[in-house]
Amino acid sequence: MNGTDTVFHPALFDFDAPHGLPDFARLTPDLFRPAFEAAMAQHRAEIDAIAGQASPPDFMNTIAAMERSGGLLRRVAATFYALAGADTNDALQAVERAVSPELSRHNSAISLNAALFDRIDRLYAERQSLGLDAEALRLLERTHLGFVRSGARLEGAARDRLSELNARLSELGTAFAQNVLADERSFALPVDADVLAQVPDWLSGAMRDAAAERGLEGGVVTLSRSIIVPFLTYCPDAALREAAYAAWILRGEHEGPHDNRPIIAEMLGLRAQKAQLLGYESFAAYKLADTMAQTPQAVRTLLTEVWHKARERALQDAERLSSLAAGQGGNAPLAAADWRYWAERRRQSEYAFDEGALKPYFQLERMIEAAFDVAGRLFGLCFRPLPDARAWHKDARVFAVERADGTPVGLFIGDYFSRPSKRSGAWMSSLRSQDKLDGGHLPIIYNICNFAKPAEGTPALLSIDDARTLFHEFGHALHGLLSDVTWPSLSGTAVSRDFVELPSQLYEHWLTVPQILERHARHVDTGAPLPTALLDAMNATRNVDAGFDTVEFTASALVDLALHDRPDAPADPIAEEAELLRGLGMPEAINMRHRSPHFAHVFSGDGYSAGYYSYMWSEVLDADAFEAFTQSGDPFDPALAERLHRHVYAAGNSRPPEALYTEFRGRMPQTGALMRKRGLA
Repeated sequence: MNGTDTVFHPALFDFDAPHGLPDFARLTPDLFRPAFEAAMAQHRAEIDAIAGQASPPDFMNTIAAMERSGGLLRRVAATFYALAGADTNDALQAVERAVSPELSRHNSAISLNAALFDRIDRLYAERQSLGLDAEALRLLERTHLGFVRSGARLEGAARDRLSELNARLSELGTAFAQNVLADERSFALPVDADVLAQVPDWLSGAMRDAAAERGLEGGVVTLSRSIIVPFLTYCPDAALREAAYAAWILRGEHEGPHDNRPIIAEMLGLRAQKAQLLGYESFAAYKLADTMAQTPQAVRTLLTEVWHKARERALQDAERLSSLAAGQGGNAPLAAADWRYWAERRRQSEYAFDEGALKPYFQLERMIEAAFDVAGRLFGLCFRPLPDARAWHKDARVFAVERADGTPVGLFIGDYFSRPSKRSGAWMSSLRSQDKLDGGHLPIIYNICNFAKPAEGTPALLSIDDARTLFHEFGHALHGLLSDVTWPSLSGTAVSRDFVELPSQLYEHWLTVPQILERHARHVDTGAPLPTALLDAMNATRNVDAGFDTVEFTASALVDLALHDRPDAPADPIAEEAELLRGLGMPEAINMRHRSPHFAHVFSGDGYSAGYYSYMWSEVLDADAFEAFTQSGDPFDPALAERLHRHVYAAGNSRPPEALYTEFRGRMPQTGALMRKRGLA
């Protein structure tokens, strides 16, 4: 990495702003290159001291010492990547492109440090005689496994090759994500006053605001999900729907500097090489070996079972929607750009239900209060606004999280509105994770969403899907906030990929329990509760489009798995994607939820690569888990809530996920609950 003339001051990353936050106002892009350089140098020195000490290895001088190392680097990286995701600019993106491969090489150098691994390996061999408590033993075992999976047993050229593979994959993942963001930023489809008059007021308002933000007149369709999905649902102009939809599904798939197709091809090839170096038949086999699923076949079995039922339902629904369109003068075949529009017409004609009628009852502020209310009822938490606390953007709000007696738990940051400087989607992350090491550290957890920002002075209204997204990400946040472990590496969401979605997906269930809707789903103007008839219609139609939703998701998961479950890479991944979908019998009027050129879960990093299935695997868990509350007759059953708190939300990775779930539920989950939840039983 090439340095700059900027002087690095470690104190800038001491989190010494009011309330223990980073002082984001002082953290300009030019500071981060020298900050990363200094932090990595400090971490290298700490690791070298651990690996080179003359004393024989023991838990404290090796494993615990490793947990204490790298503190400055964690703070620099956490701060930088919060900005890079939520409020980026050209200068930060340039730093990200430069830093990503260097961080990868830094981490590889630690994982491939032979002297360090020798100490860890010796401790692992003696682990049962070390007198460790259960959590410390778990940390030792996880540390050893992490080093082995990162190539610690490789020798010679293979070690160097793995390091270079990881660095290049990091570069490519960064480029992939920045390309998608560039496409999303650059697209704005103007619509005239006639079209704005034919969509709901809340949508036309959001489209006008999006135009004004870009210095344009009238209204525009953007590729923010909070605008394009409702536009596809309510716009009666089929040609406009097709134009917007084409831009949405073709993100990252076009000639020019932001084309992700060559990036995907190279990434798949490098991942296959990495798996072979590490002794696995495929990258999917490598990734899944350290999950609940364990094997590609176990994943394929679950996805295939669901696929057949979902596809059958979707084909039936396609016929129904085609008939509905023909009855209203439509003579063209049902297209993917049309599905949401005609599905909404179906809800209105068959169930007298307009999903847009829910919006006035799902005000953003009330839904935030609802999420906090559930956390209070289940886990005894309180959330106190900190109006003088400043995060990375003026729209990001900060809350102190406390127990009922005032005991501090941590900080929560909610950043809810879409903007061009924020990458799309919704996620949870942390500026600092919880641990009890050396006096302990309270967590600083944040949620990022991309809801359409309303005009100044106008309340933000959410769709029911938006509200579920808010609850989903807040479930992740609680997993971080409630963590109660000693060691940083086992904290919060540092769990198996197909277990990490349990706390988030489970939390979505509480959005629609009667006590929460009655209290918080109030009309934005009148304060009246959600009418019973509207609630009944919402519940009746919840699974009316289950075939479409499930096909969209399952196709993405099956393609992700297939692209990675092979010893080599396809010569043309986009052609392979199309062939895979043909083999599945993909309904013509449905596309994958995430096509490969913009599949950020899979290609902006390794997180969900060969792992997108995990949402459905976790849904088996969450459906089964919430049935425990349903069967008890009390959605806030104190005994169940206490077990859920202790064995899921607070446990981190202190025990294997199978053991944690069994401690909560008394048994492993049953897939029938998933089919009942999705209406596919």
